[in-house]
Amino acid sequence: MHNITPLAGLIGGALIGLATAALMLLTGRIAGISGIFGGLISFNATDRGWRFAFIAGLIAAPLLATLAGRPLPMPTMPILAITIIGGLLVGYGTRMSGGCTSGHGVCGMARLSPRSIVATLLFIVAAIITVAIMRHGIGG
Repeated sequence: MHNITPLAGLIGGALIGLATAALMLLTGRIAGISGIFGGLISFNATDRGWRFAFIAGLIAAPLLATLAGRPLPMPTMPILAITIIGGLLVGYGTRMSGGCTSGHGVCGMARLSPRSIVATLLFIVAAIITVAIMRHGIGG
C-alpha cells in the first residue's frame, strides 16, 4: 500500500529548499549530508559546531514529530549484514561521486553544476534499474 501525500511532500520539499538556501546564504556551505558529516568526524575540522547542530537536527526532527503525536512509519529492514554492506556501498559511492544525493540533487542542481547534473542523472538511472530488477527480476 502506498501513502501518497502530495501536500506533505510539497511542504517538506519547500522546507528543504529553504534550509539549504539559508545554509548557503548564512555560511556559504552546501547542504550535502556526506560532506557535513565528513567534516564533523574529520580530525582537523575547526567548524564542528554548525555541523553537529545540522546532524542533530536531522536526528531530532523525526523524534520530535513522534513526540508531537505524528507516528512515523517504520521501514522493514533486511538482515543486518545486508544493511551494513549497503551502507558501506553507499558511503563508497558518495566518496566516488564527490557528494551525496542531497548535495548533488538539491544544492548542485540548483547551482546548475554540470558535475551534479551528471551525478543526479546517474542516481536516477541506478534507482530505475534497481527497481526494475527488484520488481521484475529478483523480487518478481
